[in-house]
Amino acid sequence: MASLLVLAALCCVSCTGAVASVAAPANRQRAAAKPSVRGKARPKAPSTGPDLAAALAPEIRDDGGHFAVAVDDLATGSQAAYAGTREFVTASIVKADILVTLLYQAQEAGQALTPEDQELATTMIENSNNDSASDLYDDVGGAGAIDDANGVCGLSETTAGTDGYWGLTTTTVDDQLRLLRVVFTRPSPLSPASQGYIQSLMSQVEADQQWGVTAAADPGTGFMVKNGWLPNPYLWEINSIGEITHDGQRMLIAVLSDDNASEVSGISLVENIAKTASNAITSS
Repeated sequence: MASLLVLAALCCVSCTGAVASVAAPANRQRAAAKPSVRGKARPKAPSTGPDLAAALAPEIRDDGGHFAVAVDDLATGSQAAYAGTREFVTASIVKADILVTLLYQAQEAGQALTPEDQELATTMIENSNNDSASDLYDDVGGAGAIDDANGVCGLSETTAGTDGYWGLTTTTVDDQLRLLRVVFTRPSPLSPASQGYIQSLMSQVEADQQWGVTAAADPGTGFMVKNGWLPNPYLWEINSIGEITHDGQRMLIAVLSDDNASEVSGISLVENIAKTASNAITSS
């Protein structure tokens, strides 16, 4: 519990390593539509791709295996994961999940996002702004509402808002890949318009946050990404999820890691893992 309280006092606000407060439990009570259970996302078949443990053997040896990765090659349908069900703290990648919940609730209510919520969504995703995330976390109804939406989206290994803090949500790479499919593939509980909205924001993250899985993207190609980073306080959680084009093939990829000695070393590890896993799945 002590380590969680330390974690709850810290969260990423910029890629330079600045530290600020993780969103505190909600104080404001805003009305929010509760997601229904209809139209659940259909889980994909088990991984059919290469043995990522073999491809990642050097990284596993050097790092002790404090990471997980999952890849879905949308061009071929090949999927693969290493440590797919191992649990990690999300840090700011949960902001994508918060926005998915907000958009799904708006759909269920037959309403468009308000201008205020659109502004908050933009700064939450493009700038990873924590205050915006806190406001929208309150708006959607907190952890229970996100868990409800995750159930609709097929996420079974994610628990929102540990101790009331959105930054301490726990998840797995298997679930993060499920979330990415909701955002980037059909069928989806999200409408095409909602998918396009979140994709647009993820394609415009500020320059100093364009690291992570983007390292595996072909030069000159676009990408969509959301990163998370969190000191605990001595070792770092470094996470990255998104869509890239690698070897000319569109793919979804999620990398989660913990116990990194520094932010810089954690980012380097995540980028190496993304490149290795992408190479393995396109060459299989």
